[in-house]
Amino acid sequence: MLHNWLEQVFRFAQLGQLRLNRTEMKKIAVLLADDHTVVRQGLRVLLEAEEDIEVVAEAENGRAAVQLAKEFRPDVVVLDVAMPLLNGLEATRQILRDVPRSKVLILSSYSDDEYVQQLVEEGAIGYLIKQTAANELLKAIREAHKGNAFFSPSISKRLLEQCREAFVRGTPGRKRSRRLTSREAEVLQLIAEGHANKQIAAELSISIKTVEKHRQQVMNKLNIHDVAGLTRHAIAKGIVEGSLKRI
Repeated sequence: MLHNWLEQVFRFAQLGQLRLNRTEMKKIAVLLADDHTVVRQGLRVLLEAEEDIEVVAEAENGRAAVQLAKEFRPDVVVLDVAMPLLNGLEATRQILRDVPRSKVLILSSYSDDEYVQQLVEEGAIGYLIKQTAANELLKAIREAHKGNAFFSPSISKRLLEQCREAFVRGTPGRKRSRRLTSREAEVLQLIAEGHANKQIAAELSISIKTVEKHRQQVMNKLNIHDVAGLTRHAIAKGIVEGSLKRI
């Protein structure tokens, strides 16, 4: 399925490269963040075939995406959900905290309702699934740059149905479990990726004792008290991919 989508992206980009007489304009600066090199390459070809879009940087994990966003201050960040070291949800939180003028557009294979809801609540301006048409991604980037929300039709439909259901019942949206802090979520992801406490401490520049404290808080909030359970939870929520687990 991913290969078919990439073929469509390359074909669409090749058509775009045939355009001549490009006019001078301020281009939309885009940061691409995806841990699959072939996906980033395909997206770069697609976007740079457009006269009004420029890819200013690429990131292969969420932590790099945050750093590059602070460095390049892009107009739009196209962000995957399941990335190593820092997932899309936490990267979105940190990017919009540090570079509030940037717009975050999620492009992912995951479309879990809870995850979509959390990303929207954290400030993501749009959410597209990777099977979407290439021209929809281009439209989404342009709309995001204008400050307009843009979602894949299937996601828009589900969000609308949830709003209607909440309105009819006269109840707020789905009740969430106790929310992890940004640091706790980072620790959860690194645990699920197979890092030991010492490695997590080095990665986050905190003490091992602090890591242990965050680990316990994560377990208490999720009511999961073993590493295997935390890992299954992270995979089920799209925080990490099963192939990322190194234990």
